[in-house]
Amino acid sequence: MPFELSVAPTTLAILAAVAFIAGFIDAIAGGGGLLTTPALLTAGLPPHLVLGTNKLSSTFGSAIASFTFYRRHLFAPRQWLRAIIGTAIGALLGAVVAQWLPAEWLGKMLPVVVFGCALYLLFGKAPPAPQDNAAPIKKRRQWPQGLGLGFYDGVAGPGTGAFWTVSSLLLYPLDLVRASGLARSMNFVSNAMALSVFIFSGQVDWLLGLSMGSALMLGAFFGARSAISGGAKFIRPVFIIVVLGLTVRLAWQHWFSVA
Repeated sequence: MPFELSVAPTTLAILAAVAFIAGFIDAIAGGGGLLTTPALLTAGLPPHLVLGTNKLSSTFGSAIASFTFYRRHLFAPRQWLRAIIGTAIGALLGAVVAQWLPAEWLGKMLPVVVFGCALYLLFGKAPPAPQDNAAPIKKRRQWPQGLGLGFYDGVAGPGTGAFWTVSSLLLYPLDLVRASGLARSMNFVSNAMALSVFIFSGQVDWLLGLSMGSALMLGAFFGARSAISGGAKFIRPVFIIVVLGLTVRLAWQHWFSVA
C-alpha cells in the first residue's frame, strides 16, 4: 500500500534530517539530490521508487524556495513565461523517456558539465550589481534553455539547479541572486511536471515522500532566506562546494564504480 511505512521509524527520521539539509543547500545552489537520492537508495528502496519519491520531496522544497524568491521580488513569472512553458514541456517529455531510455552515455558526460559550472563561477566575472526586474531579457533564448533543462530534469535530474544558475548568468543580464531565484522557480516547474508522470506510473512512495518533502520545505525556506540576505558572497562559495561535490559523486558513479 502506498501509505504504509516502508522503512523503520529511525530510518525515516534520518531521511527527514538529510532532506532538511538537502532543502537548505538546494535553495541556495541546487544539488539537493546529491544527498537525497543516495540516502533513499541506502534505505533500500528500488531504483524506480527512488526517482519518483525523490521528485515528490523535491517538488516541496523547490516550491517553497521559489515562493520565497517571488515574494522578495527576485523572480517575475511574466518575464519568464516562455521559460516556464518550455520547461514544463521538456520535463514531461523527459520523464516519459526516462521510463525506458538507458542514460549511461549521459551519465558519463555529467561530471564534465557540472565541473564546468564550478570553473565558471571560480574564474568567471559575475555582474557587479543586481539588475532591475525590468531589465530587457532576450525571450527567444528561454525556449531552448527551458526545453533542454526541463528534459534533462525529467530524464535524470542531478545538478539541474546548478545548470539553470550558470546558463542564466551566461544568457541574461542577471546577478547571482536573481539567477538563483530563476533556477529555483524553474526547478519547481520541472519537478512538478516530472512528478505527474511518476505518479501516473505508480512510482512514488507517498508516506516517505511527503515526510521528506515537509523537511525539505523547511530547509528550503531557511536556505532561500539565507541566500537572499547573504547575496552573491554567500551563494558563490556554497554553489562551488556543491557542484564540486556533485562532480566527484557523478564521476565515481559513472566512471569508476564497478558494476
